[in-house]
Amino acid sequence: MRDSPVGQARGSLRPIELASGAVMAGLTVGLITVGSLVPMAAALQLVAAVPLGLLAQRYRFRALVTATIAATLVTFVAAGMMPAIGVMGAATMAGIIGTVKRRGGGFPAVLALGVVAGLGWAVFSVGMLLLFANTRELFFKAFRNTAEGIEDLAGRVSVLAPLGRGAKDLVEVFLQWWWLYIGVTVAFGVLVSTVISWFVLGAVLDRLAWLPGSDRLDAPVDDRPVGPLPVSLHGVGYRYEGAQTDALAGIDLTIHPGEFVAVVGHNGSGKSTLTRVLAGRPPTAGVVDRPGSAGLGAIGGTALVLQRPESQTLGVSVADDVVWGLSAESAAEVDVDGLLAEVGLAEMGGRETATLSGGQQQRLAVAAALARRPALLIADEATSMIDPDGRRELVALLAELPRRHGTAVVLVTHHEADAVAADRVIHLAHGRMVDHLASWPHPVRDQRRAPMGEPVLELHDVRHTYNRGTPWEAPALHGVDLSVRRGEALLIVGGNGSGKSTLAWIIAGLIAPSSGRCELRGTAVDKQVGDVALAFQHSRLQLQKQTVGAEISDWGGRATGSGAVGQALDAVGLDRRLAARSVEELSGGQAKRVVLAAMVASRPQVVVLDEPLAGLDPQGRAEIVELLARLRDSGLTLIIISHDVAEMAMVCDRTVHLDAGVVVSADGHPVPRTEPAPGKTPFAAGLPLGRRGDEGATAHTSAPKGTTP
Repeated sequence: MRDSPVGQARGSLRPIELASGAVMAGLTVGLITVGSLVPMAAALQLVAAVPLGLLAQRYRFRALVTATIAATLVTFVAAGMMPAIGVMGAATMAGIIGTVKRRGGGFPAVLALGVVAGLGWAVFSVGMLLLFANTRELFFKAFRNTAEGIEDLAGRVSVLAPLGRGAKDLVEVFLQWWWLYIGVTVAFGVLVSTVISWFVLGAVLDRLAWLPGSDRLDAPVDDRPVGPLPVSLHGVGYRYEGAQTDALAGIDLTIHPGEFVAVVGHNGSGKSTLTRVLAGRPPTAGVVDRPGSAGLGAIGGTALVLQRPESQTLGVSVADDVVWGLSAESAAEVDVDGLLAEVGLAEMGGRETATLSGGQQQRLAVAAALARRPALLIADEATSMIDPDGRRELVALLAELPRRHGTAVVLVTHHEADAVAADRVIHLAHGRMVDHLASWPHPVRDQRRAPMGEPVLELHDVRHTYNRGTPWEAPALHGVDLSVRRGEALLIVGGNGSGKSTLAWIIAGLIAPSSGRCELRGTAVDKQVGDVALAFQHSRLQLQKQTVGAEISDWGGRATGSGAVGQALDAVGLDRRLAARSVEELSGGQAKRVVLAAMVASRPQVVVLDEPLAGLDPQGRAEIVELLARLRDSGLTLIIISHDVAEMAMVCDRTVHLDAGVVVSADGHPVPRTEPAPGKTPFAAGLPLGRRGDEGATAHTSAPKGTTP
């Protein structure tokens, strides 16, 4: 049987609707609760309709209803009745405006729905007062007492006495016909609020239209029994909505049960799009034959392990995460300890997932996938964010799955070495299958052309422990001493869990060390946040504006005009015309360059780059290496944290090795310490290293107490 084309979604809420609803409901609860409890933050309640408006604009009405019910209940528990009613009011405005926007309606539709909503709220308000008679009488008594007080005060002045009696009579009339006055007032108020929201909230939703709102793994409901293999693609093509070219074209491919297939290609070659088709998303051209449904996430169906394991980690503990989402019966059948041992996480079921390193999280994602006994497991760039040793171990684990479990494995990668163990290798280029890929470029070592200056950044006995003083404390750094000179390029290397990312956050001033000092020109870095810029491993997380130009201008400040934006793009080798492009259209390499351009515009004293080559194909890696060399020679101080020792050493003047939170060697010279870290082996001397600077790095000699998360 063949997959059906995408149709109107029906039935229960889809994963993207559940996930979006949970996020938007959480935002609404936070805004309403803080706005109701903190007097100075009352304006936040006016913003609460925006998250739910986005939900109503992009998804079915039932998604809004579900999110509203959840948000109302949570708000009632957290803040009481009136804030909970505030959530319902925000949802009303959001539902009207968002739904009209989604269906392409205009002001007449808003007006009509406003009348209906006003009548509904009028009935609700009157009904609540009728239902809670004691509360109603309490309010009425307060009104009467207020009116009598006004009458008494006015009666003391003969001229004002008639006004006092008139006020009391008016209150009595209101209380006699309270249901009519309250009903009309509420209905009119809701109608006016709806009209205002059409212009205010509607404008906000229009401005946020560029935000991504679709799930690229989303597929129509397939009621057939789960049966993902064998799967055959015949002339399959795929073009994303609004794109000018096909992401895939003319793909003929068959995946058989129990085989290990590697898919290799450059960034943008269509690898991830191919995985989405294999996972069940219908193509826009060609046909896909499989005996049943793809069964993404279902028992015996298709499992997907993504590039960023933290995006798939849902359980608080490792054991919980393995069976997260399974029914009680299915979870009871899973040998959690056996699966954890198989993926190299033996006896770690009780560990918190937040304490795992990147490589451990990726292994956990594989274990969670195997808990569903998949017929097809797709690993989409699952090796790109972990160190070389971890990458080799993970590939070896995936290669064993067909033999151990009969699971077919599709490994998507741009590392040719990862594909050696595969039964077949599929090469993709520009969305098409090719016989082989063009030669990968190799970065050329660029000799330094600018001298280094005096020390600018110094760390003295820096230690850090997460959740210190609690049962969940996790030591990460154990006495790091380091000095970085102006204009220097320093490479910090180490395995997953060695403490590199923690050190990066401390150097950038985003967290303060538990003890010790991290100073930029003699002042604590955390007191001058922004003077040290940090480029995240996942560059897209740092791009918050709609266009590239707006992003760079925002980083540079008010004085950053189009000329400065163009100069920043020039500095990172990007075409100035890219300034008008949406950040959603950027490739991984372009996103990294845009972040660097934004940092150039912000004029930091030091730039810290966390895994700048992660997720890039060899061509993109070579380009970033050359770019960093140019930035170094411009006089910018660089601290590069990376697994990619050989490539980054071509740029860097000095290399420091971290292991279990301590510096174990600098430029290949071991730093003595009293005893090794528990369960860790120091990096062997002799790794490829960069040119040496005049400043060294030393390690505190006390033994570490644990390992970094």
